Amino acid sequence: MACEFSIPFSGAPEPILAKARTAVQSQGGNFDGDTNSGDFDVSVFGNKITGNYTIAGQTLNITITDKPFLVPCSAIESFLKGQLQ
Repeated sequence: MACEFSIPFSGAPEPILAKARTAVQSQGGNFDGDTNSGDFDVSVFGNKITGNYTIAGQTLNITITDKPFLVPCSAIESFLKGQLQ
């Protein structure tokens, strides 16, 4: 079950990507990509969350491609928005 959501930002994409990279890597995850697109994975409570992102204008579009069944998309979206804004 994929989750898709968008996070608007202002200015250059580098600062929001730096926040995303820090958030993922601080949890022991992997973050690969540039200012156009990339992918990431992170383990949360022993469960892997995998996804990718693209940047279109002033919007960071995130797709979660794999997640634990019991973790709702809304919880992932809320966490990421809290880390990035």
